[in-house]
Amino acid sequence: MVRLPSLRGVIDRRILVNFRIEADALDAVLPDPFEPRTVDGYAIGGICLLRLTDVRPRGLPAFVGTRSENAAHRVGVEWADDGKRESGVYVPRRDSSSRLTAAVGRRSFGEYYRADFDVDERDGRYAVSMRSRDGETRMSVTASVADGIPADSVFDSVEEASAYHRRGAVGYSPAAGGAGDRFDGVELATDEWRVTPLSVEDVSASFFEDERRFPADAVTFDNALLMRDIGHEWRDVGSICPEPEAAADGSSAATAQSTV
Repeated sequence: MVRLPSLRGVIDRRILVNFRIEADALDAVLPDPFEPRTVDGYAIGGICLLRLTDVRPRGLPAFVGTRSENAAHRVGVEWADDGKRESGVYVPRRDSSSRLTAAVGRRSFGEYYRADFDVDERDGRYAVSMRSRDGETRMSVTASVADGIPADSVFDSVEEASAYHRRGAVGYSPAAGGAGDRFDGVELATDEWRVTPLSVEDVSASFFEDERRFPADAVTFDNALLMRDIGHEWRDVGSICPEPEAAADGSSAATAQSTV
């Protein structure tokens, strides 16, 4: 499969709203080869509401770039790759306001869907909502810039929460076209890493509120972070393909194989 070149742009605004999740509950819904990446026994999942500007193939001038609102449900994961433990995020779904972003993203980022966004940002307060055009997913958050993260967070500080997400720069999503045996990977490489804590007034995320996936008490709000005005690149890191192996009892097990 022909992959796309790296894409260059600016993270104009990135809101990460994070939940702590009962690890067993998340493990039950994760596909192989992914496992929950835990903090104090909890898995971490959340939503990302991301506005990108000046996005274009690396090497082209910024004025040819595109602008879009984007959203993702995401969870922190680990997996085995060639005998080593790797960490990143599993992204079960991505949505975009841009037809071009969705079409281009499907080539390297996995399946992409179209969505409508409502955004109101002023005086350090952010109200962002998204509803997909296929009616399958929605998310929203209302938040304001804060001095720190909640006292009951599983993270001891903003710096600790920031470091967790910085280690989640590589994300894998189900391959476009319903290919359930492959997960396409992309790395977010930023020119710098800078976050600001947010105080959340209200948040909603359909993936984590779906009781077909999670028991009602398995997901709890933990913290929220904001990134602004950061240059970045999206880099194709190939795919992970779980391959069945014959086990000693004749059953099969999945292992991860990376392909570029």
